[in-house]
Amino acid sequence: MERKVEVAIIGAGTAGLAAMGQAKRAGKDFVLINGGELGTTCARVGCMPSKALIQVAHDLHRREVFGREGIEGGESLSASLPDTLEHVRDMRDILVDRVLGHTTDQMGDEFMDGYARFIEPGVLQVGEDTIHAASVVTACGTRPAVPPAWVDFGERILTSDTIFEQEDLPDAIAVVGLGVIGLEIGQALAHLGVSVTGIDMLDTIAGLRDPDARRSAIELMERAFPIWLGHEVELFEDEGRIRVSAGEQAVVVDKVLAAMGRQSNLDWLAIENAGIELDARGVPVFDKNTMRCGDSRVFIAGDISGSDQILHEAADEGRIAGYNAAHTESVAFARKTPLAITFTSPNICTVGASLANLDPDTTAIGEMRLGPVGRALVMGANRGIVRLYADKISGVLLGATLVAERGENLAHLLAWCISENMTALQMLRKPFYHPTMEEALQGALRDLLPMVELAPELLDAPAELEVLR
Repeated sequence: MERKVEVAIIGAGTAGLAAMGQAKRAGKDFVLINGGELGTTCARVGCMPSKALIQVAHDLHRREVFGREGIEGGESLSASLPDTLEHVRDMRDILVDRVLGHTTDQMGDEFMDGYARFIEPGVLQVGEDTIHAASVVTACGTRPAVPPAWVDFGERILTSDTIFEQEDLPDAIAVVGLGVIGLEIGQALAHLGVSVTGIDMLDTIAGLRDPDARRSAIELMERAFPIWLGHEVELFEDEGRIRVSAGEQAVVVDKVLAAMGRQSNLDWLAIENAGIELDARGVPVFDKNTMRCGDSRVFIAGDISGSDQILHEAADEGRIAGYNAAHTESVAFARKTPLAITFTSPNICTVGASLANLDPDTTAIGEMRLGPVGRALVMGANRGIVRLYADKISGVLLGATLVAERGENLAHLLAWCISENMTALQMLRKPFYHPTMEEALQGALRDLLPMVELAPELLDAPAELEVLR
């Protein structure tokens, strides 16, 4: 069958659904094409099932402090891991059903189940059907990256796509790749009683590029499991188990979690037939403010774009791509302040500009360690650091790195302030309630302020208060 549409959207994940919303709003004739399981990566195998697992692990791990808080019986608490995994899947299914219930379930012929491939520019093959589209939004997502040499280990290699489908958890596991996925799942498994070893070929975790924050994060993560950094990883058979080697260190485990990132599904799309320019990685060259590929009518959105694999970014890219695919003239949209959160305990967060990308001669750095923060102390979470980066002359906040309990909340505050081009002085003049974790931010701002230039009349005045007359 041949079919003509104004907009074809490939992929029914977060980005694709957002693009579809824009095509609908513009009144365009569209088709949404999806191969494989429905439900967004976040809801099915990413953000949400991992948070369900993290919540259970956090609840159980609290037993470690019950004794000193006067709560008896904590040592007898344990988790039935098969029941825990069933609970995680139940939570996952509820969230996936919510997504499907208000998107693809009632779509009729506007939805096509199948894998799309470009035959030529503007022409797609979906099974036996041929789609002619005036505009195409490619939002077909990513899949876990697994080294080819590891495939022979079969089901003993887990990924974020398969770990939540396990009936039980192994006694010992190696987590290879200590980005968001590896750290979150690794710490959760350790708190549930699994013997975990964390390994990364880089010399950092969570992508941290601030050396002080990096040291703090590694120290705190190593309370849950040992971390090996800076070496290539090799796997070997060992009497039915797997010996994992990194440099001079080795461990024998039951399974390995491959958490080295995700690879694009572009290879399924025959993107080379789309008539667009590709970069050295084979990813389409596009404008991040329009999501348009060159001067073509092909738009790209979501994880497939190679940008940060974060839900709100994927949704924004889908909206931008969908809007421009549905209109003749492309509109350039502003992108939001970078914000990334690793939901470990403590949270690891980066906001705005990375320290590594800032000029040390023009950048002031303020910090606050959590030791003196009263609320952190009573929570048993007074380890960690808040680091703020500002322009020395203007005092405008540029970025931040946090290793802190409830850092997710502080990171949002900082992202909003950076979006408004606020200065350290303006931020310090906002109220900080006592006792809260936000006082860590107040302390970092106080540390930062003497390093930025202030008007002479402000030098002797209380910094936290605005002078009226």
